[in-house]
Amino acid sequence: AHDFNNILAAIIGYTEMVLFKIEKGSPVRHNLEQVLRASNRAKELVKQILAFSRQNEQELKPIQVGIIIKEALKLLRASLPTTIEIRQHLSSRNAMVLADPVQIHQVVMNLCANAAHAMRASGGVLEVNLAEMELNAQAVEQHPDLVPGHYLCLTVQDSGHGMSPEVMARIFDPFFSTKIPGEGTGMGLSVVHGIVKGHGGTIEVTSQLGIGTTFQVYFPRLQGDLMPKPRTLPHIARGTERILLVDDEESVVDMARQILTHLGYEVVALTSSEKALELFHQDPSQFDLVITDQTMPRITGLDLAREVLRTCPDIPVILCTGFSDIVSAEEARLEGIREYVFKPIVTAEFADTIRRILDTPLQESQAL
Repeated sequence: AHDFNNILAAIIGYTEMVLFKIEKGSPVRHNLEQVLRASNRAKELVKQILAFSRQNEQELKPIQVGIIIKEALKLLRASLPTTIEIRQHLSSRNAMVLADPVQIHQVVMNLCANAAHAMRASGGVLEVNLAEMELNAQAVEQHPDLVPGHYLCLTVQDSGHGMSPEVMARIFDPFFSTKIPGEGTGMGLSVVHGIVKGHGGTIEVTSQLGIGTTFQVYFPRLQGDLMPKPRTLPHIARGTERILLVDDEESVVDMARQILTHLGYEVVALTSSEKALELFHQDPSQFDLVITDQTMPRITGLDLAREVLRTCPDIPVILCTGFSDIVSAEEARLEGIREYVFKPIVTAEFADTIRRILDTPLQESQAL
């Protein structure tokens, strides 16, 4: 996760820097915005993997499932043979559910990938439908896991080889798979089942050998006007302070140096924590802020922060990490570190964090 987040950090950072210099309406800008959008999706996916491994709570928020379906199908289309036709009928593309967007994306991708796999030999039609449904007391008798109310129904249907009743009875079991070794882990549908249940929904399947398979997923639908407001370009906070930046990944430190310099800061960027500490000890007053990665050889970011704070207790320190089991955000705070930031870093968010820390006296930050 740490290595992958460093790669994403470079992709997101360099893309944002180029976007700073390209006018609105340019075809190049549109393409780069798609790169940034995909990178941020990857960023959220890494967070989801880490959250799943630690069994953290989901990040639930109102989302439009239709938008996620369209993104997933675009991604899937590139990997499917032309013998498989995709048909989508999203009559309720604006309907909202309270969900984790990365997990919903995972549900759609897993169901569609399984459907495509069933048609890989002879081709066929992958049909994806999204519709609003209202289930009354009589209707939920056919769906024992649901209560009467408003739902969004996602249907994924294929014209593949279908399943026998024996196989269908086990498809949600962990590690059960009909694929040959190396083609699957048997975890896809069990994960989908867990995600759907975790969102208060249910998933049902019907299948006929030689005809195809249909999955129906029900999610509780939100009521009222919850449409998100149009996004505006964020105001990016700037400054002129002096920053010591330390990261052992050359591409990451170069990207961060360019971004911070673009924002007006004076930056000394180093890839060696030992050299950074030596430079800091020569004259601590030459820096207003220290930003350091956590995972570095010889002297880690936490150890570097301890030495810096021992020399100059008032200087603010930001500790960045792609993934660390060594130090948590709370442990970092107890060491006197002012902010604990996860990679990959988005420019606007990072700029706000830096400005807030520099504008908040140490005594006030300790009281928060």
